[in-house]
Amino acid sequence: TPTLFPSVGALQVSQDPGEVWVAAGGGVTLECRVLVAEPWDLLRLEWVKDAGHRVLCATRLRPTTPAPPSSCGPHLHLAWHPPRATLSLRQAQGDDAGLYVCRVTLEI
Repeated sequence: TPTLFPSVGALQVSQDPGEVWVAAGGGVTLECRVLVAEPWDLLRLEWVKDAGHRVLCATRLRPTTPAPPSSCGPHLHLAWHPPRATLSLRQAQGDDAGLYVCRVTLEI
């Protein structure tokens, strides 16, 4: 089931899947659904690992404007197709294990 985080004003964020297992060398896509009441706001979206101690990807987005996939390292890619941001992990290794969280901030 998706993890639903408390909404803050006009922002609601949910993440799916809640838990996933990937074999070494495999791949996985994590999804973050972002709903914003005000379409002119600018979002800062970050994928963080292990309680925010490691920012894997960070970008600024317009809530209604798709963004082409961007690389966040050798085997991480971030894509934005409103209202979904996806983090794709390719060729997973043992040190990729951990807690991944989609963190979204409204920039006004």
